[in-house]
Amino acid sequence: MHSFRRPRVLYVLLGTALAAYGVVVGGLYVFQRQLLYFPDTRRPELGDLAALGVREITLGTSDGLSLLAWYLPPRYGRPVIAYFHGNGGHLGYRRERLWSFAEHGFGVLMAEYRGYAGNPGVPTETGLLADGAAALDLLAREGIPPDRLVIYGESLGSGVAVALAAQYRIGALILEAPFTSVAEVAQYHYSFIPAAALVRDRFDSLARIGDVKAPILVLHGERDAIVPVRFGRALFDAAPEPKELWLAREAGHEDLVRYGVFEAVLDFLRRRIG
Repeated sequence: MHSFRRPRVLYVLLGTALAAYGVVVGGLYVFQRQLLYFPDTRRPELGDLAALGVREITLGTSDGLSLLAWYLPPRYGRPVIAYFHGNGGHLGYRRERLWSFAEHGFGVLMAEYRGYAGNPGVPTETGLLADGAAALDLLAREGIPPDRLVIYGESLGSGVAVALAAQYRIGALILEAPFTSVAEVAQYHYSFIPAAALVRDRFDSLARIGDVKAPILVLHGERDAIVPVRFGRALFDAAPEPKELWLAREAGHEDLVRYGVFEAVLDFLRRRIG
């Protein structure tokens, strides 16, 4: 009789394991946006940036949202950098970067996404691309010539940056810790499930990078554990010329500034934009 009971026990165990697997997969699918976007919903203060001439502005999106952003007009005819940050925090976490660009006379539009920094709405790929388009449309109204516009995308913001650069005339595109697609990075981190097939906000930069018609700079840390450098290399390989790749051997995902990334950006802009 024991021989008849053993298969039943195995079936029960197998069924339990499959059910648990299904719960995990279902949970990751349902809560995937909570795993992708980590907004700080507090509204940041300009603080000492106001003394530099940075001001709060409102971006109006095509779907009717009014979003906070920070804008510093350029000096001495310098380019304007439209900056799209990563998936965590808000634009106030990048104030040191804005300050550094300002010291060199660059204009900066530090865009903010829906659902971040007290902005209305919920972040999605469609929404973030609409937010980015609103930022570039504002710069066009400000009279910034396309050849003096630089789009800078950091981490998740690189997906926004590539999508915009594929549609707009710009002077240069800078990508810091970029990926080929969110789907491929998700599959890397969740290799035990078909993660790539489940991702809704795919930010498929690999499919879009070929449409960019401006010089491209890709920046990546070789010890990046969040977006491994192989994703940045793959995107760089697919990008059209002219393009440049800058790697920091000891850098991870969030510490590229310590290893000279700002100096690399300045050098690129000096040579490519002037």
